[in-house]
Amino acid sequence: MRDVRFHDLRHTCATLLFTKGVHSKIVSEMLGHSSVSITLDVYSHVIPGLGDAAALARKDALGSVPEVGGEEPE
Repeated sequence: MRDVRFHDLRHTCATLLFTKGVHSKIVSEMLGHSSVSITLDVYSHVIPGLGDAAALARKDALGSVPEVGGEEPE
């Protein structure tokens, strides 16, 4: 096994927490980041379903939105 740095353990812990659905504010506080934006800049790519959740929230809030070209999605 290669040498593992403390930073590697922090990164792995944060990644695992995000994949388990822990809120970004909590992860940010655990890591000691001064701002949640730092945490999201580094880890947002590992948060599962982030884009899907936004799309569903938009649909829920606005209803069906026509796609580009004016056709209603099926």
